[in-house]
Amino acid sequence: MHLLRQAFTFSLLLTCFWVMQVSANELSAVEKKAATCFVCHGDKGKSGNPQWPNLAAQQSVYIVKQLNAFKSGDRIHPVMQAQAGKLTAEDINNYGAYFAVQQAAKAGGDPALAQKGKDKATACLGCHGSSGEGNGEFPRLAGQHPDYLAQQLTHFKNGSRKNDAMRAIAGNLSEEDTKALAAYFGSL
Repeated sequence: MHLLRQAFTFSLLLTCFWVMQVSANELSAVEKKAATCFVCHGDKGKSGNPQWPNLAAQQSVYIVKQLNAFKSGDRIHPVMQAQAGKLTAEDINNYGAYFAVQQAAKAGGDPALAQKGKDKATACLGCHGSSGEGNGEFPRLAGQHPDYLAQQLTHFKNGSRKNDAMRAIAGNLSEEDTKALAAYFGSL
């Protein structure tokens, strides 16, 4: 009985090791394919350019939804449409999963402006999470570049980015409010 238990334990350990190897190999393969994204979005999705979003720790569902929107033409950005157009459904799902598990980035933001933004952020937190961490199809705002966030709010406000709820919210923001919110979420 003792030998049987040891054999079972050994088999279980080998199985677990094999599963971890497969997962690590799959992750490595996805990371190699995702290297194309690193050119703009930075290593492991941590963008060094304030005009491009951090993908690290972004909600998987959100990434999948946005890549599909770029691919279908529902979201307009020539570079992203060209890149997403090359992706399979499996690639898109893999990228969403890959970036979601990366360590979050922290872009920073002007502290005084961030404090003003904190006072105005209540309307954002219901959908985007109590710490701006995102929630399913609602993206992570925490740690995004303030310039990128301000740009996106402006796109929602002027209608060049489509989302009725966000257009209504952004439509009520002054330029100062937009910069303050962007600084706040960038500082998280």
